[in-house]
Order: sequence, then structure tokens, then C-alpha cells
Amino acid sequence: NEQANSQARSSWKSFFGKRKLMWIIICIIVVILIIIIPIIIIKTKKNNVIQISTTTTEITTQEATETLNQLITEKQIPTKYNNYSQQGITVAGGNGQGNQSNQLGSPGNIIIDENKTILISDGTNHRIVEWKYESNHSQIIIGGNNQLPRFNPTDVVVDKENNALIIVEVATRQVLRWFRANQTYQQILTFDFYSIRLAMDKNGYLYVSNYDQKDVTRWKDGDTSGTIVAGGGGGEGNDLNHLETPGCIFVDDDYSVYVSDEANSRVMKWKKDATEGIIVAGGNEYGDNLDQLSLPLGVIVDRMGNIYVADWFNHRIMRWREEDTRGSIVVGGNGEGSASNQLNVPTRLAFDNEENLYVVDQNNRRVQKFEKSSD
Repeated sequence: NEQANSQARSSWKSFFGKRKLMWIIICIIVVILIIIIPIIIIKTKKNNVIQISTTTTEITTQEATETLNQLITEKQIPTKYNNYSQQGITVAGGNGQGNQSNQLGSPGNIIIDENKTILISDGTNHRIVEWKYESNHSQIIIGGNNQLPRFNPTDVVVDKENNALIIVEVATRQVLRWFRANQTYQQILTFDFYSIRLAMDKNGYLYVSNYDQKDVTRWKDGDTSGTIVAGGGGGEGNDLNHLETPGCIFVDDDYSVYVSDEANSRVMKWKKDATEGIIVAGGNEYGDNLDQLSLPLGVIVDRMGNIYVADWFNHRIMRWREEDTRGSIVVGGNGEGSASNQLNVPTRLAFDNEENLYVVDQNNRRVQKFEKSSD
């Protein structure tokens, strides 16, 4: 019996020993879980916070970058174009056709200096006149009063380097340099071809449109012949290397030449050293639609690359950008007339140093100023 009891006690002891060990193991596991689970939860939350923070930072950085880029872009890219008052102000002439000091006969080109003095070639009055800012009459610079009855200037540009005027004298088929300090001395620059339009680039090189040869040539001081810079494709035509009737010229700072091709109702741009031009305005036959011109004459380009065209028979000034398929009416376009919002055969254009627009209103014998507006 004692042996049996001893075996029983041993069995119970062994059982309780194993049970105790099991509980110890369970307790250890529970303790480990209690320690590990919060750590995992905290770490997961931390990672989520970091991820959210990183994402937020990335979004904020992206938004800030986009905003900065937009501000930089807005600062670097100027307004696409200027707006102008639709009511013109008469700043020269406008008192009927005549040769008095407050009249014009057939105003040609205009030049506006930094003081807003307007220089005008007045062909049928055989003179070049100057209108001071806000003056109601002109002063004669060359000719007039029957002094030069054969003098018929159709265009003029200022030669600052030589203190002279360069003039197209259509009656004698010459381009002359007229020195202001010595008006009795005239220098013949070109002769014996029919030219009525001039331009000058920033280097002082002269550009001449030639109706006879259907081209535009560039002349450096001392040249005996010009270099063809537009047209010259062998006679007249309407493809990209021809001009039909080269008219007014504008030369930009990159030496690209803009020329109104009157009979083709288009304006062409010839880049420096190009063998053919590109159409930058019109070129869709005669008409008054926004993609058409009708005998374009004056052409100028503003600092933003906008091309302004005097649309003669449509009595309006059009604006185009090089990539545009149609233009927009800047001023005029209200029928032929003499009201302040009308034009009657606009021929030439100019800007002053405040970017106000000036228009030679040929049949109204006046020069109209259209002020830049803030609209």
C-alpha cells in the first residue's frame, strides 16, 4: 500500500509540475504579447504618420512649386496685346486738304520721336513737316512754299548717325539723304527705280522696297547696290519666294523683314538670310473677313510680336500674331468716314514711346492717335 501511495503521490507531483510549467509558459507568452502588441501598434501609427506627413509635404511642395512657376511665368510673359481707345484724337491735320500750316495734302510716312514730335512726308505739298506735341500747326522742315516744286516725298526715315533724313523722292525715282545741318547738299543713295517705301534697322542699314524688281533690298552706307532680303524670286507672283507689289517695310531686332504685299493682300515675313517668306497676315484673297485683307499698306510690330496692319480698303487697323489664322480689328472698321471712330483709307502706322498707336488717315488728311487703354 505504501508503495502504491508513493507512486500516486509521484504521479500527482509530476502532473502538477507539468501543469505549473505550462502556466509559466502561458504567462511568459502573455507577457511577451503584452509587450510586443503595443510596440507594433505604436510603430504602425508612426509609419502612417510619417507616410501622411511625407505625402502632405510632397503635395505642399508640388503646389508651392506650381505656384512659384506660375508667378515666374506671369512675370516673364507680358500681356499678349495692348488695347486701344476706339475714339481717335487728331494730332496733325484734319482741316481739309491744303498747304496751310494746319493742313496736310497727302500725308505719307510718319516718324514719332521721344518727345512725341511727329515728322510727316507731305508729298503733294512738296514738303516734309514737323508737328510738335499738342501743337495745332506744323513747321516746314524741307520744301514747301513752292521752293521745291519737283520735290514729291512719299516716305522718310531718320538717319540719326548722320543727323539727316533719308527720303524717297518718287518724281525723280531716287532715294536721297538730306542733311539737316546743310540742306543745300543732298546725297543720292539709290536711283532709277520705283521705290516708295523705306525702313531702317537698329544698325542704321537702309531697307528699300522696289516695285520694279518686286523685292526688298538692304543698303549699307557706301553700297553701290543693295542685297536682296525679301522677294527676288524672278518677277512677280504669289508663292512664298515672290512678291507682287512690295510696299511698306518693318525690320525687327532679329533682322526679320515684314513687308506688305499689297496686290496679294497679305503681309510676308522674311527671316534673316531666308530664301522664302511666310505669310503672317491675310493671304486669303481680297475681302473684309477677319482672315482677309484688302490692299494692306502700313505694317509695324510691337514689343510682344503682334503685327499691326493698315487695311486700306476696309478702313480698319488689324492685329495678327504670327501663328494666327485670323486677325482682330484694333481700331476703325466702322465704315468709311471722318468720325473719331472711323478711318478713310488708313495708310501708315507708328507707335510712340508709350505704345500709343498713330494712324495716317489718308483721305481725311489727318493723323489719328489712339491711346493705349488699361482695359
